[in-house]
Amino acid sequence: MTQAEIQATTEGIDTLTPHIVVRDAGKAAEWYKEVLGAEERGRVPVPGGKFMQIELWFGNSAVMLADEFLDAGIFSPLAIGGTPVVLHLTTKKVEALWQRAIDAGAVILQPLQEQFWGDLHGQILDPFGYRWNLAQHLRDVPSEEIARIAASIFGGQA
Repeated sequence: MTQAEIQATTEGIDTLTPHIVVRDAGKAAEWYKEVLGAEERGRVPVPGGKFMQIELWFGNSAVMLADEFLDAGIFSPLAIGGTPVVLHLTTKKVEALWQRAIDAGAVILQPLQEQFWGDLHGQILDPFGYRWNLAQHLRDVPSEEIARIAASIFGGQA
């Protein structure tokens, strides 16, 4: 399917908001605000000091945090030993954001380096078990060039 063939759904979907489960949502919200620059816009507490939802905004994108509730089958990556989710955050000053994240306890999964698709890009694991791609767009690269290089890296023809 080409880019020209991709159409919006007939349902008129307006947005996509990830809901992620963490151990200690209050602490995670503070970390995401201090380190990644999130803005908090609301909380829904439940008895026992946990949160059903904390609404965080990263620029124009919302992410909802919730505490894990093991008895209800709601698990964080720390409870299950990993996450298949990678959150991608693009910023104009990725090196400063990168250093702040590392200084605040994030672990480097992929070092920050320029990538063939035109981004300065690296991957961290935050203290709550989520992988983050942190990136800064450096230059536009034609999609044909990206496909050609990807094919040479991953095998096959573009």
